[in-house]
Amino acid sequence: MPRFDLKQFAGVVPALITPFDETERFDEARLRSCINFLIARNIDGLYTTGSTGEAFLMSHEERKRVVEVVADEVAGRIPVIAHVGAIGTHLSVDLAEHAQGCGVDGLSAVPPFYWKFTPDQVFDYYNDLTGATDLPMIVYNLPLAGLLGFDQIERLAGISGVKGIKYTAPTHAEIMRIKHEIGADFLVFSGADEMAMSGLGFGADGLIGSFYNMMPEVFIALNRAMAEGDLKTARRLQETANTIIFFALARSPTAVIKRAMAWQGADAGYCRKPFENFFGAAEEEKLKADFRQLKKDKNLKGVAFLDLI
Repeated sequence: MPRFDLKQFAGVVPALITPFDETERFDEARLRSCINFLIARNIDGLYTTGSTGEAFLMSHEERKRVVEVVADEVAGRIPVIAHVGAIGTHLSVDLAEHAQGCGVDGLSAVPPFYWKFTPDQVFDYYNDLTGATDLPMIVYNLPLAGLLGFDQIERLAGISGVKGIKYTAPTHAEIMRIKHEIGADFLVFSGADEMAMSGLGFGADGLIGSFYNMMPEVFIALNRAMAEGDLKTARRLQETANTIIFFALARSPTAVIKRAMAWQGADAGYCRKPFENFFGAAEEEKLKADFRQLKKDKNLKGVAFLDLI
């Protein structure tokens, strides 16, 4: 049985990175260190083996092992959502059943991708996947796997066990519509880091995203400001975050996230190819120098990793 009630799925939830070593092998020790780093920074939960976690660059068994390590290291301290999406129902069901056995608190899954699956096929995928366990399911709406229209989201919400959506799309007016027409109890997580303020403003219950790994304090403060109605502070924090996000996106964002975590004492290792890395000392020093210049040029404040370099 999950340790956390569905209502506790809220707040700032990093889409957890997966550390690999210099030979691109999964690094369990590094992952455990990163988990404790994030928990110490007061994040509200973890979303593991998703896109940020490079899940689709891992084997089926590697994905299972990552979930095992996350569940073991978290040990019930915060909620854990395991992403189990795959291209086929059989693969996803196997991952879901395994994740439940590990003791996670909820599941999430991208819709089946690559082929242009019909709305009925997508519905059947989520219906079969949700029926395979007793855990709540967070469906996933994102451009990379194919956006779900409102009618499809509403239909999926009718599946017993589908309790929310990770909404990574710019059409935030639909977040408000989901909360109004599907129901206030249907959870919506805003998944676009650069639009966290907007997502919360349109009624999202929480935030799931990549850059919360490297600067959780910025988004925790933003989430608090929005809850308190302090839009001026929230906007300033979003502008700070976006400056860093767009800087990282112009490079190799997952590698940037991992290096920024390492600079804070949580060595997040390296990425798997074809993603790039910052392996050499000269490359990493150049990245630090560029960040120092960015901090100076944009007068960035309150960002822990910038203050440490």
